[in-house]
Amino acid sequence: MREKLGAVALGAVLIGWSATAPRIPPPWHPVLHALFGAVVSTLARASLGLRPPALWAGLRWGVAGAIPVAVAVTAATALPQVRGRMAERRLPTPTGRWLLLGIPIATVWTEEAAFRAGMGAFAHRGFGVVRGQLVTATVFGLSHVIDARATGDSVPGTMLVTGAAGWVFGWLYAKSGSLAAPMLVHLAINQAGAVAALAVQSRRRKSC
Repeated sequence: MREKLGAVALGAVLIGWSATAPRIPPPWHPVLHALFGAVVSTLARASLGLRPPALWAGLRWGVAGAIPVAVAVTAATALPQVRGRMAERRLPTPTGRWLLLGIPIATVWTEEAAFRAGMGAFAHRGFGVVRGQLVTATVFGLSHVIDARATGDSVPGTMLVTGAAGWVFGWLYAKSGSLAAPMLVHLAINQAGAVAALAVQSRRRKSC
């Protein structure tokens, strides 16, 4: 019961963090996010698997998943609906800071350390492996509600997609034994989407 309560409490903290994090001043944004993820995973006594030999397995699984994901995201720009959404999207500035710090550190590291490692450890101990993974994926989906509202995306659709992605990330983490696997796939999704959006908007500006 104690572990279940801990998992529920941590889930509430993570959802609350997703609501307050956008208010962090830009210079401190990546740093505080990274620290938050590290603290959560440490308090959960989670195994990150970022040292050999677990790291090698994580890299193999991560690369195997990241390549087709990046190709799929890039290929999706051929769809007019996708290009339209990318063209209308308001992208963070400065672009370099977003690509080099915002996505890899403030998003990928923080979310994987906090959700897959931290939340995952609490949820698995409290609810078991299968239900724990579902609980973690659900909390991950709920944590993106604020983002969906801010960008005007469908809230139910965002919750479903991010929840499913969270489940896949959790599966990769469990299968490889290393946080490197979901981090690489997560990074591929976000970076490919960001670069594609930048390219679409750049082409549109040139055509105007």
